[in-house]
Order: sequence, then C-alpha cells, then structure tokens
Amino acid sequence: MAKKKPAKPETKSEFLRKALGKNPNLDYRQVNQRWIKAGHTGDISNALFYQVRAKLGIKTEWVWAKESEPEADSTPTEARSQVYQFKITLMDTRPPIWRRIQVPDCTLGDLHEVIQTVMGWQHSHMHQFIINDEYYGEADLDDLDVGMEMKDEDGILLSQIVKAGKNARFVYEYDFGDSWQHSIQFERVVEPEPKVRYPRCAEGARACPPEDCGGVWGYADFLKAIADPKHPDHQDMKEWIGGKFDPEKFSVEAVNRELKNLG
Repeated sequence: MAKKKPAKPETKSEFLRKALGKNPNLDYRQVNQRWIKAGHTGDISNALFYQVRAKLGIKTEWVWAKESEPEADSTPTEARSQVYQFKITLMDTRPPIWRRIQVPDCTLGDLHEVIQTVMGWQHSHMHQFIINDEYYGEADLDDLDVGMEMKDEDGILLSQIVKAGKNARFVYEYDFGDSWQHSIQFERVVEPEPKVRYPRCAEGARACPPEDCGGVWGYADFLKAIADPKHPDHQDMKEWIGGKFDPEKFSVEAVNRELKNLG
C-alpha cells in the first residue's frame, strides 16, 4: 500500500473560522481547548480570536481574556432530560470497531463532537449525518461544497429524530475522502443516574484507525503491513504511525476523561 501523505496542516485562522462559524458563542478559552484537543500545538492569540470574529460578523465587546486563568470547577449534576443510548459501529470493519454511548438530548452538532471523542478521531476532516435520505452538517460554512443540500446540524435535536417506541438508525460519515461511515443505532432511553455526567461511554471495543490511512480497505492493508516485519511496507508504516499500533487497544475510562473536556 502506498503511504498516504498527511493532510495539509490547518492554520489557526482556518480553525477559528470553522469553529466560530459552527458556534459563534464559543469563548476564547473554549476555542483554545478545542485547538489543543484537535492535536495542534501552541495557543491561538486573543487578538486573532477577535479578528476572525469580526470578519465573520460576530458582534462582541473587545475584552482581553486572561490566558492563564484556570478553568472554574464544575461538578456532575443530575441529568434534567431524557438520556438516549446509541451503539456506534464503524461500518465494514471486521472485527467491528464500536462504542456504546449515553447522551442527553442535544443537537446533531453536539453529537458530532461526542462521536469524534469516543471513536478517537481528530477533527481533521469534514463530516455529515445521513438521516432518512437527508443530509445534515456544518451548513453555514462557505467552504462546504459537497454537491447536495446540507441542513444545519445545529438545528435539529435527538428528540426530533428518536421517536418514542421507534427503532431509529442513521449514518455519520467522517472524512469524505476515506469515507468512514458509522452506523448510529438508537437502542433505548435510559434513566439518568444521580451525580453522573453525561454524555458518557458505557462500552466499546478496538482502537480507532489512524487518520488518512485510506478508509476501510486502506486500514486493512495497514494492519497487515504493521503486523508483519517481513512485509515490504512494514518499515514505512511503522515510521508513518510513529511506532507500534495495537488495533485492540481501547479504554472506556480514558474516553470518559476526554468527554469531560467537551464544552
């Protein structure tokens, strides 16, 4: 398998435009948290943050945030709405890569953030939801041109999709090049537990594939090469991934720690 080159690094301005285009209410601290979570280094400056806001037409008062200000303590609270349980399965993977999540009522945009976190993706590519032949995504971004009508993922709630007593299933696609399609299967409504923070991951299995490895079939080739020292692509794949790769590695505890960082 020819080694696929990583995507062009995303600039701070591009990242800000996408993040604020999706959610103009993000503050300076939240934007920097997402920048670091996406695997970038350094900080986005306060000045650039407000400059991009102004270009996007987001009205704001010029207030310099304290970049070193510690995050306020937050404690888990009881869920005040229904909690939905879904099983996420990365389609066409054998053995399957899957996660079981429990989330309160939220928008598809919020669910996207949860899926990225529990699966282990890095927010490096575009995405969409496909529900009853309708497409939902970041419809307000001017660089989103996928040749179809895209509805705003922040304009629909899970409660509008999951009807009582009905078996809802839809698709989440990530990275239109590699086309990672996830089956999102609604399983049931669960009773919120006191002092439990939602969303949370209840179960799961196997590691997330590396970004930009070529989709399901490229991932299969990658696993063959990385597992066999005699494979002609073994050394290239080992250098590309940065060492060893364990396809069975997954930790519910680690995922739930990451979920606590979602804004």
